[in-house]
Formats: sequence, C-alpha cells, structure tokens
Amino acid sequence: MKIALIQQKAGEDVAQNISRGLEAVRKAASDGSRIICFAELAFTEFFPQRLSPKPFHLAETVPGKTTQLFSGLAKQLGVVIILNLYEVCGEATYDSSPVIDADGKLLGTTRMIHITNYEHFCETNYYTPGDTGAPVYDTKFGKIGVAICYDRHYPEYMRALALKGAEIVFIPQAGAVGEWPEGLYEAEMRTASFQNGYFTALCNRVGAEEYLTFSGESFICNPSGEVIARAAEGSEEILIYDIDLQSVQDSHAKRLFLRDRRDNLYKDWL
Repeated sequence: MKIALIQQKAGEDVAQNISRGLEAVRKAASDGSRIICFAELAFTEFFPQRLSPKPFHLAETVPGKTTQLFSGLAKQLGVVIILNLYEVCGEATYDSSPVIDADGKLLGTTRMIHITNYEHFCETNYYTPGDTGAPVYDTKFGKIGVAICYDRHYPEYMRALALKGAEIVFIPQAGAVGEWPEGLYEAEMRTASFQNGYFTALCNRVGAEEYLTFSGESFICNPSGEVIARAAEGSEEILIYDIDLQSVQDSHAKRLFLRDRRDNLYKDWL
C-alpha cells in the first residue's frame, strides 16, 4: 500500500497554498497513494516563529472550509487524508490534524498536547494544549495515529498509539535547518518504530521564511527501525513509498516487547 507525504512550501496566499495542496493530493492519488499526509500548518506561513497576537484570521473550525474541500476530494479519489491546520473552537486555538477517511468522512481530529516555547517556536502564545488524547483511527487502509511535531518527543504518547493498535503513525512537523543535533530526530523516530512495532512517517515543512528555513527531508521508518524512504532537503516533493502492513504483525514489538510488558508496575513508576 502506498503512502504519500506532501513536502510543500507555504507562502502568504492561503488560498493558493490550499489549491496547490489539492493538486498535490490528486498527483499522489494518481500515482497510487492511499494515505496522504501534509506537514504542520501546511497551508499558512509558520506564524509561531514570531511573538505576536494570535492570528485569528488564519484559524478555522473543524469541520470547516478546508476540511470540506479535502473531504470532497478524499471521497472523489478514494484516499485517506491527514491535514494540519490552526483550529479555533470557542475561545481556544489548537494545532490540529483532522483525519479524513476514503469515503470523505471526518473520522476525528488530533490536537497537539505538548506545547513548547523557545526561540522562533513561540507556540505557547498560539496553542491551547490538546484535549483529544492519543486517538487511533480505523481507516479504510489501516489503523493510523498522528503525533503532531512536539508530541513525537514523548515516549508515553508514542507508546499510547501502539497500545491502541496503530499500524502507521504520521508526524506533521515544522523542523528547521540546524534546529537539532545531526541525525538525532531521525534516530528518535527509528527507535519509536522499533520499540512500538509500527511505521512512522514524518512529513516536514520546507522553504525559507522570515526567521526559519525548513529543511524538508521527510522520511519513513519501518517497524524494524530502518529508514526506508527519504525526501530531498530544501525542495518541494511528494514522497511516495509502498509499505507492507504485514511487517507490523511480524515486528519485534508485536511478537515480544508489547507482549512482555509489565503494565501493573508502570503506574507507580510514573
């Protein structure tokens, strides 16, 4: 089964960004992709790079205009789509990933739980901590979880997705050039895949913006902890790869690690 990661630049024109995103979905579907994921805040500039008032003009409800557009396309093409956008719900605003099934139905929304604050990632100024937990969605093409950017650093969150049966975990990310020690974030995803027995598919932003240059280099890891596909650095690309979900059931984690857990002990430890 082919999955696709849309590594796409986002300019100031939101409508144009969305239009390009719709076209990218059509292209990925025409190449046989069945599950298609976008990067973090895929259709807007990365506004958390600066400290300023909340850009409510960029926030939208879920369901809303963007989810309706992609829901219609998902139904037309018979594909699963994972978005990421700036959601508003009442007075709260979230970093959110709506998940749309192949029949166009909105299965639910994952909201980023862990919110950070450091230079050019002023996220506590914009996001409310998510309240949707760590859901796993039973889509037409497999059971998928979503770990939005910063949430991937928390083993508790990544393990929760495994315990709920995730076969693929998609990671919409905004990762900048020079933000992390060489190879460390990749090693982190390889370890998560190996320890939890699922594919991880990290979809990163790309392109130079006001303060940050996003590196791209989206990649996919298999349940053995190997990087099996990688997009280019610094350029737009649709990374498509054919994965075998049987390898989830054959993984060390499924056969050994998860089987031999001692969950009666962990509550007191944590």
